[in-house]
Amino acid sequence: MAAVTLRKRRRPGEAVIRGLLFVAAALSILTTVGIVFELGKEALLFFRTEEASVAEFLSSTQWQPAILDFGIWPLVLATLISSVTAMIVALPVGLATAIYLSEYATPRVRALVKPVLEVLAGIPTVVYGYFALTFMTPLLRSILGVSVVEIFNTASAGIVVGILIIPLVSSMSEDALHAVPVSLREASYGVGATKLETSLRVVLPAALSGITAAFVVSISRAIGETMVVAIAAGAGPKNFNFGEDSLFGYILNPFVAGETMTGHIVRISGGDLSYASIDYNSIFAIGLALFVITLTLNVFSRRFVARFREVYE
Repeated sequence: MAAVTLRKRRRPGEAVIRGLLFVAAALSILTTVGIVFELGKEALLFFRTEEASVAEFLSSTQWQPAILDFGIWPLVLATLISSVTAMIVALPVGLATAIYLSEYATPRVRALVKPVLEVLAGIPTVVYGYFALTFMTPLLRSILGVSVVEIFNTASAGIVVGILIIPLVSSMSEDALHAVPVSLREASYGVGATKLETSLRVVLPAALSGITAAFVVSISRAIGETMVVAIAAGAGPKNFNFGEDSLFGYILNPFVAGETMTGHIVRISGGDLSYASIDYNSIFAIGLALFVITLTLNVFSRRFVARFREVYE
């Protein structure tokens, strides 16, 4: 009988796999660092020019590069309006879909609905853009009136962006709901709770941290969406003045045209710009602002998730 040894044997295959995993993790970190470095470097060139300043960039409500007005707020406002509209559509529908698939759907129905959601997620965003322009906008104009809804508007773009990210919300939320132990459901049924009460008062709060993470990822996805808003929202910044323009009649009106941050980047970068021009450098300043917004959302979401996260054994 061969002697039993407890010495750890060297396995070259495991070392190779560990090295490959380390390289993959390092590449992702280095890619992020490279993106931040390029954004910061080019944005710094923009802010160092005589025509632009950080104070004007963060305070002005006029974005008109032709006359050297570089106020980010018209682009930020259009981005927020379209993103909020998308969230109003996507979050309740996606969460309701996730609750249905996790708590009510039979395996046969789940096997049918899940592929349909995946197909919805796989449609190119440019198709969604023309869907917003040729279907959603005429629908809104027929309901609310031609004089109320402009041909290019942030409402139709936001609604379609919401439809676009429903699969993301429902998939991630369903994963969070499915991770809740069955014992919690059985305990709830044992004290006489109905299926609806169990779903909303037991399972949903227990999966709150995962659902929050799903919401934040979806919001970031809506903020960063490009083609839908570039096609359907409009091709010019919605400049405004607080003293002259009404708040809800124009500034926060989702039924008028407005150019988002990503839409403006697409339109400007697709033109014939010189790499040394201030217009070109302004693209990176907008990209840096967009990066800061999404980073802030993720930082707050991580703190929220860490505070309310439940670990089940």
